[in-house]
This record gives sequence, structure tokens and C-alpha cells, in this order.
Amino acid sequence: MTIADLKPEHVEQLVALFQRLPDSDLTFIKEDVSPAAVTRWIDAPGWRWVDLAEDGSVIGYAALRAQTGWSDHVGDLRLVVDPAARGRGVGRALTLHALGHALRSGLLKVVVELPAEQTRTIDMFLGLGFTGEALLRDHFRDRTGQLRDLVMLAHFAEQTYEAMDLVGVADALEEGL
Repeated sequence: MTIADLKPEHVEQLVALFQRLPDSDLTFIKEDVSPAAVTRWIDAPGWRWVDLAEDGSVIGYAALRAQTGWSDHVGDLRLVVDPAARGRGVGRALTLHALGHALRSGLLKVVVELPAEQTRTIDMFLGLGFTGEALLRDHFRDRTGQLRDLVMLAHFAEQTYEAMDLVGVADALEEGL
């Protein structure tokens, strides 16, 4: 696995990743994922990365966008992992990469929104220092029209970084990113 900044040469493979996702996953992607829209992401605000398999296919995608105005210290994290690559550390690696970038960019808080039933993904985020911010009941409709709960998790970058620094993990994190 190799994490790289999203570039024009990744667009076709990233679109292919989105096409491999089940409908239940597509419900939670807030952006248009058509080839034309993904091409526009190259120059759009925020930071975007792909995780590339050895064959060059995109097996993961992360985006970090700073909020504006009075919340300009907060970043929104979006994460997508190929169903065939789940459980292999792709989401964890992309999240750590995004958190390192958030710290270097001066963001103090990173938030992620997830369907409440994605307990494995929630556990991954909790293991990386995210904490529960909110449970929004019946907050969105899935593609079948069913109401679903949304969980918002937050990572307070400076606090977690200081704790990691105490045990020597911060240096390793910076070297790896």
C-alpha cells in the first residue's frame, strides 16, 4: 500500500473504487463521484489522498476539508475503503495520514460522521483517539428510504498528539507520514 496525493492519473482508478462500493456505502458519500466531478477534486479546496495497491488500483480514499468561519480550526474527514481491502489497515493508514496533515496544517479538531451500525469502523476511529461527539437519531435516509442514526466522532489533535509524544509515538507518526 502506498498513500499518495490525489492526482489526475488516479481519477480513473478512484472512480472504479466508487463503482465497486455497495449501495449502502454510496449513501454516505456526500459528493458527486462521477468521473467529471472526481477530476474537479484535483483543484478543489481541501486535501485528498488515495491508497494504491501494488497493481496501481485505488483501494482507499481520504479527504480532509477545513471548515470555514468560526469553525476554521475544524476539519471534516471522509474515508472510503474498497470492500475487498477492509480489515487490512487501509482505513487506519489513511486516517493517520490525514491526522498528521491536520496537525501540520494547524487544525485542532477533526470530525468524522458514520452510520451508527458501522461498529467496526467506529471502533477503528476510537482506537485512533477519536471520541464520541454526537448521536443523531433518524438523521439520514439510506437508499431504501430507511431512517438511520448518524454518529459523529471527533479527534482533538493537540491533546492526542501530546499524549502520543509522552510515549514516543509522535516521532514515529511524523516519520511515517
